[in-house]
Amino acid sequence: MNTVTAITPSNTTDVTTHRRACLDWLRAGLATLVVLHHVALVYGAGAPFYYTEPPFGYHGTYRALLVFILVNQAWFMGAFFFISGILVPGSVDRKGTGMFLRGRVVRLGVPLLFFTFVLNPLAGLGIYAMPTELTGITGRFTWSLYFHFVGIGPMWFALLLLVFDTLYASLHAAFRSGAPAGDAPTAGAAASNGERSWTVPVWSAVPLFVVGLGALSFLWRLWIPLGRDVFGFPSLAYLPQYAAFFAVGVVAGRRQWLDYPPARVGVFGVVAAAVAVIVLFPVAFSGRPFSLELSEVLENALGGPHWQSAAYALFDSTFATGVLVAAISALERLGKRGESVAAALARLGYGVYVLHVVIVVGIAVLLRDFAAPPIVKFVAVSLLSVPTSFAAAFLLRRVPGVARVV
Repeated sequence: MNTVTAITPSNTTDVTTHRRACLDWLRAGLATLVVLHHVALVYGAGAPFYYTEPPFGYHGTYRALLVFILVNQAWFMGAFFFISGILVPGSVDRKGTGMFLRGRVVRLGVPLLFFTFVLNPLAGLGIYAMPTELTGITGRFTWSLYFHFVGIGPMWFALLLLVFDTLYASLHAAFRSGAPAGDAPTAGAAASNGERSWTVPVWSAVPLFVVGLGALSFLWRLWIPLGRDVFGFPSLAYLPQYAAFFAVGVVAGRRQWLDYPPARVGVFGVVAAAVAVIVLFPVAFSGRPFSLELSEVLENALGGPHWQSAAYALFDSTFATGVLVAAISALERLGKRGESVAAALARLGYGVYVLHVVIVVGIAVLLRDFAAPPIVKFVAVSLLSVPTSFAAAFLLRRVPGVARVV
């Protein structure tokens, strides 16, 4: 769910070294969360996945992993879109619209096709490793079934990002062509013209952004609730967040907002995320404050004209914004510490995103006969899957020509 970003570090010469180190650490962390998220799906069975081991008889494990999945889902993919948006303006300015879009088609489209027709069917074979009483499958895989296993899987991110990139590039070209020569400043020129003064009013408007995004998400989920798969997109209920975070990222990259985040913004992020988790999430999840007991109201929280859905939408927007702001503020204060390590991990992130599903399924199937509670297997497979995914991405990038794509 890369790392999966708009531009690789080597292509972001307009991004300051300090800010690039911050983004690299964030991208590496998000890539790790993607792996953990899908391992949780294996042992928590909180949503359909290529291979699952439902925690029968382990109610506490199911609830714990479900909470992790829902809380993680509330922000991490939106954060990917935000980072992608930050890096887009400089790339378009430097390359031009045509070259930028050609590069995006290659960088996003080639891995998308490879995953769809090779890795997705390979991961889909995990269903044959599950008990027949769960799947209802009694036969073996044959090539006549191949196209039933073709799909975009988690690479929906690459497809949606390609749409966002195309929209931005098209709008950029349209406005540039309609403006007099010299009227479209670059990011650096914008800063030199005093447009960093936007920083203070924009940061102070974060609460308004949270409430507005929550309201828009609630309205959107009247139509597409959480958990509904639409054309292979498993989390289209979060489209308002993805689009909003990408757009804010574009403006942040253009105006260089991340260069001067006030300290109080990080405090706001921590407080907002804490309030979201402690107050809003339990209310939406269980219908009661300070409770995570499963109940029928969870269905109401997923969408529709229910107050629980409104509470959940507000939780999503509050937590996602709060965690992202807090993370950026904290990472900014790390400066350039570990810059080379962060850059190396971030370069592997996209490969991790592309490859990790097959690795997670493969390791889980290998350990299916390992007699242990599901929470223990979750920890074991996580500890194996994360470094294996990064190692596989490293080896993949060693193949001539591949590093230009992933």
